[in-house]
Amino acid sequence: MRLLKSAILASIILAPAAIGDDAAKGKFIELEDMFNIEYAAGPQLMPDGKSVVYERRSSDIMTDGTRVNLWVAPLDGSAQHPLLSGEKQYRSPRLSPDGTRLAYISNEEGSNQLYVRWLKTGDTARLTNLQDGFGQIAWAPDGKSIAFVMDVKAEQKPLFKGMPAKPEGAKWAGPAKVIEAPQYRGDGQGYFDVAHSQIFVIPADGGTPRQVTSGDYQHGGRLAWTADGKEILFGSLRIEDAEYAGRESELYAVNVETGDIRQLTDRKGPDFRPSISPDGKRVAWLGFDEDTRSNRENRLYVMDLDGGKPQGLTDDLDRGINDFEWALDGKSLYVSYDDHGKALVANVDLKGKRNVLTDALGGQSIGRPYTSGEFVPVPGGVVITMERTDRPADLALVGKGGKPKLLTALNEDLLGHKTLGKVEELSFKSSVDGRDIQFWTVTPPDFDPSKKYPLILEIHGGPFAAYGPAFSAELQAFAAKGYVVVYGNPRGSTSYGEDFSNLIDRDYPSKDYNDLMDAVDATIAKGFIDEDRLFVTGGSGGGVLSAWIIGHTDRFRAAAVVKPVINWLSFSLTSDGYLHYSKYWLKGTPWDEPMDLWKHSPLAYVGNVKTPTMIMTGEVDYRTPMSETEQYYQALKYRKIDAAMVKIPGASHGIAARPSNLVQKIGHILAWFERYDVKKDDAKKD
Repeated sequence: MRLLKSAILASIILAPAAIGDDAAKGKFIELEDMFNIEYAAGPQLMPDGKSVVYERRSSDIMTDGTRVNLWVAPLDGSAQHPLLSGEKQYRSPRLSPDGTRLAYISNEEGSNQLYVRWLKTGDTARLTNLQDGFGQIAWAPDGKSIAFVMDVKAEQKPLFKGMPAKPEGAKWAGPAKVIEAPQYRGDGQGYFDVAHSQIFVIPADGGTPRQVTSGDYQHGGRLAWTADGKEILFGSLRIEDAEYAGRESELYAVNVETGDIRQLTDRKGPDFRPSISPDGKRVAWLGFDEDTRSNRENRLYVMDLDGGKPQGLTDDLDRGINDFEWALDGKSLYVSYDDHGKALVANVDLKGKRNVLTDALGGQSIGRPYTSGEFVPVPGGVVITMERTDRPADLALVGKGGKPKLLTALNEDLLGHKTLGKVEELSFKSSVDGRDIQFWTVTPPDFDPSKKYPLILEIHGGPFAAYGPAFSAELQAFAAKGYVVVYGNPRGSTSYGEDFSNLIDRDYPSKDYNDLMDAVDATIAKGFIDEDRLFVTGGSGGGVLSAWIIGHTDRFRAAAVVKPVINWLSFSLTSDGYLHYSKYWLKGTPWDEPMDLWKHSPLAYVGNVKTPTMIMTGEVDYRTPMSETEQYYQALKYRKIDAAMVKIPGASHGIAARPSNLVQKIGHILAWFERYDVKKDDAKKD
């Protein structure tokens, strides 16, 4: 009887098939495929108006990093060709105003430096020999100079000067590092030297860089030259103790010859990312009116450069502007923004009238399905990085008809012969307040709705971010192993308006938990989920919610909590963003609001946890520090709950930035879930 029961179970309950099993080898996505994925980024219109140059980004299995080369894609869809390609990096292409030269950054000769290439002849000149990192290239209107931003280290006088002389041949520990700056370290950057970003200009045919800004302030972001070439516009906050001013910033203009600086805006709230209109008469930029709510959405502003009043062009749009570009004729602008999990490109005229061109922007978030995407105006429309559920970003041309025409096919060799999981929308009403909630499911490549499958709930980070119907290497890998994956946007997510995102303002986690449980229930209601085989995972904000979930329910067989915040009391004073979180996300500081911070901490509910839990974090994560992970691991072990702590080598908060770490992240999650799958219990009974 037991054997018969097991046979019946085997016929109706699918056990996850191992990625790489002989039966599935080559048919479904595999972990080694993570080293072969490519995607498009940073398109720029070429001077002929008939093609774009773009960054072709691919994983390098030998260096365990991302290789960036420059390729040219014709707008008529004919064959693309390389412009600068090889083992070295070639990135940030910027064409000269007359279209004859291309400026770019490369590490071709070691460190990253600025180069210029003459397009007609192919001749190339290295312009800089700089020791510190730099970026934000911007050509002067006459093509004679190039501006860029570079950090300039401040002189530090030693605090202690009485160190005895070191005997010859002695090996001492080295000088102490004295830190006095409020912002002293950054995730992915480590501990800072005291430095300030300054704007420089350099002759476009080579020479010595000249610093044009000064002072103990951070100058940078997008740079914009005025039409006469006399000034450069930039975003900054040139006040004392600017680090304590939160999200505040203003627009300024620096005179390239004299260094004189004038302030262009004076609003409560940030102003940044200036761009001059093609006729040189107007400046557009992003910003918003500050009110200290946790999440605010960027608006698009424009004003006359000769002293006009700022005009909001998207005040009627309850969505945040991600990016914008002037139309080629200067009579309107193109903007991108997220709406219901998709990234849109729209044209906005100077009176604020808006026309949506496409909702197919995206495809650049390779690991998880976050909204993303870049675009550039071209004659007759825009070129976008295109979002699809079965491919990372390719370039596509969107004209008046709105239907994208593919210009590249970067992953057909890798994915064209594979069967991927199908992505379908899952919408439902929240059990909390009846709000519409949007999620998606990914089903296994060989999905049969008459059978039962295990489920993974995957939760996005942020928390002010949005998932959408996009390609995701991680979720496709889960689906390839036989799981149904459910993911989406609980309250607090962006792309549904400020009110929706701020439902968790100073109240996180809270009822977003209910939305996530509703998503699981809505998926189960479809009839193909084995309710005894539920799993949960998420990273960053998703790690917070994963830990919160297992403190409030034991319905999941195992959890993978990735780079979480476990204790808001400790996190608020150990994260690199400590000046931001207490001001905007939390009700207050640990000494003013200790009980409120504690009641929102997953650690407060660890006494309820019964779920086997793996906690995974990068070794040098300064955003959600390793100390958060260790607290939770020790608490679980103290209670004798099955737990594992996984430290990803050399990884910061962007835990999957290196291909091998993406593989390790996916592999460890899958291995942990398989260890606690109910099918193993059945096998033991037999």
